[in-house]
Amino acid sequence: MPPLVIRTHSAGGDFGPLRAEFSLPESFGPDVLAEAEAAVLDPLAERREDATDLPFVTIDPPGAKDLDQAMVVEKTAHGFRVHYAIADLASFVPPGGALDRESRLRGQTLYLPDGNVPLHPPVLSEGAASLLPGEIRPAVLWTIETDEAGEPTATRVRRALVRSTEQFDYETVQAALDAGNPHPSVAALPELGRRRRELAVRRGAVELQLPEQEISGDPDGGWVLARRPRTVVDAWNAEISLLTGMAAAKIMIDARIGVLRTLPDPEPEAVDWLRRSAEALGIAWAPEATVSEFLSRLDPGQPASMALYADTTRLLRGAGYTAFDGELPALTTHAGIGGAYAHVTAPIRRLVDRFATEICLAVSAGRDVPAWVRAALADVPDRMTASDTLAAKVERACIDQVEAWVLAERIGGEFSAVVLRADENKAEILVEDPTVMAKCAGEKLTAGERIGVRLTAVDVEKRKVSFERA
Repeated sequence: MPPLVIRTHSAGGDFGPLRAEFSLPESFGPDVLAEAEAAVLDPLAERREDATDLPFVTIDPPGAKDLDQAMVVEKTAHGFRVHYAIADLASFVPPGGALDRESRLRGQTLYLPDGNVPLHPPVLSEGAASLLPGEIRPAVLWTIETDEAGEPTATRVRRALVRSTEQFDYETVQAALDAGNPHPSVAALPELGRRRRELAVRRGAVELQLPEQEISGDPDGGWVLARRPRTVVDAWNAEISLLTGMAAAKIMIDARIGVLRTLPDPEPEAVDWLRRSAEALGIAWAPEATVSEFLSRLDPGQPASMALYADTTRLLRGAGYTAFDGELPALTTHAGIGGAYAHVTAPIRRLVDRFATEICLAVSAGRDVPAWVRAALADVPDRMTASDTLAAKVERACIDQVEAWVLAERIGGEFSAVVLRADENKAEILVEDPTVMAKCAGEKLTAGERIGVRLTAVDVEKRKVSFERA
């Protein structure tokens, strides 16, 4: 079944004021651009395996140019083999140079509807470092062998030359799978993806499936709000990245040096509170079922499920980046994933991946971790936390702005909505068409209830919309 997409067109709008409000950089300095151009012509030399015979493919949103990952998934006699090529940014970024300094300041690529604020200059992020189809590229190549259940049995990571043969998006891959004609490089992805999802539930991974708001441009120069639940191909693709990140975490933990993405386990009181919320919403939760097992069985399209997923965010608090060198930290796991995990699969778009990858390469080759990487461990976690905070604020502000533009001419209109959270005289709601998350005034509102609401006010400059129960 194709994903549900609800679209509403707005008048055109300018994100310039929002960019100024958050002091987002408009370009790169001449020293950074010069160093990037030089790196394109002469990347840092290192011996590489030739893996250009592997038929890599990429799976990304339509139109993406900053392609971090390419894969080949094979079924073997004993399980599965994953070849996962990751863009090798360290080959283009001299330690301590202008590119390195600027990327540390930025932390990650920020995505806005009218264009991104890239971590690296486009000559690298959308050119020489990107795993574009038909181009030979330097990459960090992970090869992970698994058993029939999808559990890893061996991991190898090294530098290589690769060539992507095709650039796909999620819908294209899904359509080919549905037609029974998948590309050979991803023909085994559904089976491995399902096995990895089963393992995630057994590990206790906590995955939320709240509908995501999505903004895109329309041919008339306006903006489109969409609600697109994640497709199964998206989920399977994510499992390959998670598999690799967990393999990287094991390498670093075994070597007692690295930087992990961590999240503490929820307190028992929080789980008890969630059970009470499920009961109040009329959702059966077997006493022996874990949080992960329970959530995996919910239908994300049902109003009660949406409300419970909104409540479950309270379990996933305290995420951070934990660096260590010599002694393992008290917390090495991520509750949302159900195990130890590290970011290594998106170095074009995220700073920490470059350093974590260099640690894995050095450990796997039996070499000392480079001094510039060791020195960065004291600094990178705070920079990533700050950039995550900024990215979340920018994303929310963009959505709020488009919501205000979309609804500006509809004051007094009535809409259908689902109550996600409710207090005595107000609630957080999800308006279904257009896809808007907002506050709503009204008495005796109940989480999980579908209600009619009336739009009472819109402040475009402050990016605020207000509803009341109709």
